[in-house]
Amino acid sequence: MAYRDAFRLLLTFCNEVHGIPPEKLTIKKINDKTIIQYLDWLQKGRGCTISTRNQRLAAIHTFFRYLQIQDVEKLLLCQRILQIPFKKASKTIIRYLTQEQTKLLLEQPDLQTRNGRRDMVLLSLLYDTGARVQEICDLRVRDVRLERPALITLTGKGCKSRYVPLLGNTVNLLQTYMKEHRLLRNGKLDMPLFHNQRHVALTRGGISHILQKHINKAVLKCSDMPLKATPHILRHSKATHLLQAGINLVLIRDILGHVSIQTTEKYARVDMETKRRVLENAYSKIAPEDMPDWNSDENLLDFLENL
Repeated sequence: MAYRDAFRLLLTFCNEVHGIPPEKLTIKKINDKTIIQYLDWLQKGRGCTISTRNQRLAAIHTFFRYLQIQDVEKLLLCQRILQIPFKKASKTIIRYLTQEQTKLLLEQPDLQTRNGRRDMVLLSLLYDTGARVQEICDLRVRDVRLERPALITLTGKGCKSRYVPLLGNTVNLLQTYMKEHRLLRNGKLDMPLFHNQRHVALTRGGISHILQKHINKAVLKCSDMPLKATPHILRHSKATHLLQAGINLVLIRDILGHVSIQTTEKYARVDMETKRRVLENAYSKIAPEDMPDWNSDENLLDFLENL
């Protein structure tokens, strides 16, 4: 979808700025200057961030890396476009919820209502599996196995699937939810696991709205709770909590579905609680414990009295 949006916006740019409608756009009418103008248009005209600009450029690089192999005559054009550099952007700190904040958040859905029970299961599954929000949107009934050993099949980037174990609490919640929504019957295997009243799968926007609704409730009870949050904060929280529990980074990588261990290592850099424990264990009392009492400094008292 990100690649789709990158080229949809490129077609819009060529139409609005250069007056070239999509049906008349050819590769000959695109060069490295056109791409640079497009990237600047994204930032200045549409107000996109540097990270969004770089994401669009990554999609374009991928296409022209493919094109240079398919059409050797356009090798020079492709190389010029591939040489367009990414812009450097300041790295934002990964935000995550503490275990107490996560527990408070999961207490917010009203379990007396049908939607409240659905929200409870949805948020619990988001946290327990560390899934991306789109992976939850794409879940079907057939992807859930409640028999022991219980697990869930998540399909992430590049259509790569992975198995994530489900723990006892989550299994019980899922089983109750699926019974209530009659999803355990035959013929329901291809039904979306989480759906709205029209039995259409929840979208990323819908899940974000559900999370924010309960975040707003939790903020009233905890001043440290972030005012705004996306579903990804639960993924960050799960990874950080696993790291604090001493789980190996390789196992955390497999649970989250990262391709490289380097992507998972970012959680080790933001885990302040583990850093604090290590420093406390290695701490030696070198600095003096007490500051001198200024009341007993006669020279200072004489100076202050004579001001």
